[in-house]
Amino acid sequence: MYLRQKQTKNKMELNLTKPICFFDLETTGIDIGKDRIVEISILKIFPNGNKESKSWLVNPTIPIPYETTLVHGITNEKVANEPTFNELASQVHNMIKDSDLAGFNSDRFDIPLLAEELLRAGIDFDMKGKVSVDVQTVFHKKEERTLAAALKFYTGNVLINAHTAEADTNATYEILKAQLDRYPDLENDMKSLSEFTTRKKIADFAGMIAFDKDNDEIFTFGKHKGAKVSKVFATEPGYFSWIQNADFPLYTKKVLTAIKLRKLNTK
Repeated sequence: MYLRQKQTKNKMELNLTKPICFFDLETTGIDIGKDRIVEISILKIFPNGNKESKSWLVNPTIPIPYETTLVHGITNEKVANEPTFNELASQVHNMIKDSDLAGFNSDRFDIPLLAEELLRAGIDFDMKGKVSVDVQTVFHKKEERTLAAALKFYTGNVLINAHTAEADTNATYEILKAQLDRYPDLENDMKSLSEFTTRKKIADFAGMIAFDKDNDEIFTFGKHKGAKVSKVFATEPGYFSWIQNADFPLYTKKVLTAIKLRKLNTK
């Protein structure tokens, strides 16, 4: 059981036009480009109210640092005989491919890291046709707290087994429903919630490419910070090659490749 419940009134159900997958990752660390998943849990909510949930332990193929094990309790021995993400990737993708996504700090961590793992496994993942709802951002904009505190604040329930992917996933789903009950100005609509929880408009998950006032992609780092990507590639073609060969997130490389191809196709 992921939480200890107190008696409360029935919470608002989500107003969905398509499925939404709440998910949580436990990982080897917090580096989106280098770290790997050791546990993933997905709770899929359908517009008719039906639910489907799956959880997997994952062999990350790299060592789990001792300090990280202290957080989530997953050891190298525990996952030694579990499938790798490469082996699970098609199952995970099949579960989320028709859905919007939601999580707790998911826009800045879970979605970017999941995208890296999927791309590494050869699955061409992107967010086209999807929106994301970051329940942590609703909480921070409204109350400024953490997942366990958010659960206690919004529902009165105590989080049991924090930092297990399944417990955190279910808690996040319950928090969002309670947030919709508490704040009448929040629309029960995933597109509206996605807009509310988006901290800034970015083109890639890592935030290395943003949009300027003209809605053109710009770099947010390095010597070309603030410059339009298309102009940099036109005046310094080698910069694209340098990024592709350097240690940047795979999704960032994918986005930059699309920008370069788009420019070539408009010539």
